[in-house]
Amino acid sequence: MKHQASPSAPAGALPARAGIGLKPQHFRDLLDTRPALGFLEIHAENYMVEGGPFHHYLGLIRERYALSVHGVGLSIGAEGPLDLAHLDRLATLLERYQPESFSEHLAWSTHGGRFFNDLLPLAYDENSLECVCRHIQQVQEHLRRRLLLENPATYVEFASSGIDEAQFIAEVVARTGCGLLLDLNNLHVSCTNHHRDPRAYLATLPLHAVGEIHLAGFAEDRDAASAPLLIDDHGAPVDEAVWTLYRETLARLGPLPTLIERDNAIPPLAELVDEAQRAAHLLSREAA
Repeated sequence: MKHQASPSAPAGALPARAGIGLKPQHFRDLLDTRPALGFLEIHAENYMVEGGPFHHYLGLIRERYALSVHGVGLSIGAEGPLDLAHLDRLATLLERYQPESFSEHLAWSTHGGRFFNDLLPLAYDENSLECVCRHIQQVQEHLRRRLLLENPATYVEFASSGIDEAQFIAEVVARTGCGLLLDLNNLHVSCTNHHRDPRAYLATLPLHAVGEIHLAGFAEDRDAASAPLLIDDHGAPVDEAVWTLYRETLARLGPLPTLIERDNAIPPLAELVDEAQRAAHLLSREAA
């Protein structure tokens, strides 16, 4: 079954520059120093209240920077229906700030009325494909905009999966008309954990649909067989292997909005800005 893409805003209108995630400990510093960043990104669920200091500062910061809203709780890959109350809260937030981009994860976090504070993997089969496409279409119609779907970081896979992950994502994009948030750290983590070739995976993705790139750091462990196990913890600077994938991707696609993600062990603002400047340098070089 093919789904028609809903008439909606572009998948992303962010500038092709480097940005960082907005963290509360940086609110005042951002307003005082106004670093040369292309955009800022927030997690939608942190702002699903009517007022308070988060909205106070975001309102001031939004006047100065382009904004990306990144959802973590829609549970697009769940078997059950979407949470309509959550979707309504999301619509209110997007209407309030009119961000240049909205994105969500290819994952699930709800089942049987329970919420799990994690982004869990799904089986890549025809049933999941139909479900994900139906949910994305519902989200796009409700929000009246295209979303960017993020490729996941995973540690286990379902034996029942009959579709390659990159092919699954390509089919979702083709059926729904959504865009792609290309997380190169997730790609590196998953390909390392599952012994895939990251460049073959990248070549299978619908790269024409990329509206934003994420770069982040990871932690390293060992599995039961003593093989490397990478954990997508966003708690370290971007790894050199991910920077290499980023340079190769820019050479293929040209400059794209690029976010430096950091959600744990958050450093001072200046350190994040410095890392964003490294991405900005590569973007400028590619543009030239």
